[in-house]
Amino acid sequence: MPFHFSPVVWLLLACVLVQLFYAAYYFLPFALRPEPAEPSSATADTEPVSVLVCAHNELENLRRLLPLLLRQDYPAGFEVLLIDDRSQDETYLYLQQLTQYYSNVRVVTVDRTPAGFAPKKYALTLGVKVARYERMLFTDADCIPNTDQWIRLMQRGFAQPAEVVLGYSAYAEQPGFLNKLIRFETLLTGAQYLSFAWRGQPYMGVGRNLVYTQQCFRATKGFASHIRNLSGDDDLLVQDAVRAGLRVAVEARPEAHTVSQAAQTWSAWWRQKRRHLSAGGRYKLADRVRIGNFIGTNLLFYFTVLALLFSRSDWVPLISLLGVRTVLICALYDRLGQRLDDRLPVAWLPVLDAVYFFNYLALGMSLFLYRTLRWK
Repeated sequence: MPFHFSPVVWLLLACVLVQLFYAAYYFLPFALRPEPAEPSSATADTEPVSVLVCAHNELENLRRLLPLLLRQDYPAGFEVLLIDDRSQDETYLYLQQLTQYYSNVRVVTVDRTPAGFAPKKYALTLGVKVARYERMLFTDADCIPNTDQWIRLMQRGFAQPAEVVLGYSAYAEQPGFLNKLIRFETLLTGAQYLSFAWRGQPYMGVGRNLVYTQQCFRATKGFASHIRNLSGDDDLLVQDAVRAGLRVAVEARPEAHTVSQAAQTWSAWWRQKRRHLSAGGRYKLADRVRIGNFIGTNLLFYFTVLALLFSRSDWVPLISLLGVRTVLICALYDRLGQRLDDRLPVAWLPVLDAVYFFNYLALGMSLFLYRTLRWK
């Protein structure tokens, strides 16, 4: 017996099928994948690492971060390279005191940024130039490593082999809906870039937990292709690395994560997300299509649901497909949360999903209409 549904119902079904494909091909296999085998003790942990932290007026954050970095358990040795980017607080005095007590702590001071250059990219470039070691691990001053095994696990991604290793960086749990939404957005973004990279389609990383080699920085000419773009010291570098034929690996064990404090206000988060999304226009076409299909079909699903609410004859297929998708995303996102040790209350997931995608649309429209961005 043929089904006689309106074209809108078939569109809704098509959206669900596309989302099922992303779940079945990317997200679920990544969530269920076994951890890679540990390299042999004869070859593991033999390369020293430079840990680079760029800071602009981050005195209190540095006081929290530096003791945790210095307590990292890494037998091959590491240096902590602190880049003081035009700070106007007491960051400089604090960092100078550290260098007197710790031989593996060094400071690079940036007094000014050349006109038109992205401040953080310029500061990081100066840091990379003086880094002692081939392997460089990057994080931000407002992050902390999850464990004292952070350096050891992140650099072990090179054994896969690779020249770039992508890590995950979560946000600390706090009360309130905004915190839940930020953590949901972080989980979904992490699931995308990590699972796509695991499938051999890397397109971005996060500068809060990213490691690559000096050779990678040279091969991509650093940030030269996007030095005037305010955002993209992480994702656009990964884009250039892929174009240069460099290999990208994933390290997703919770012990290798970093944790940050989320934005406390909607306006602060909005400004942050505008900066992050502004780099997307420079992605490869294939990456834009792949991400756009995922975002677009989710948005189209919600708009189609709204349209069907006014069609009484289509309520049965609407409720059926809405129920199937709700169960799917709750099970999938909860499993991804377990995999990345970043779980959210299951009952909130459908609400967060809807708010996230409509917020994503609003951000996109904002960037199209108002392109001015600002850094710290």
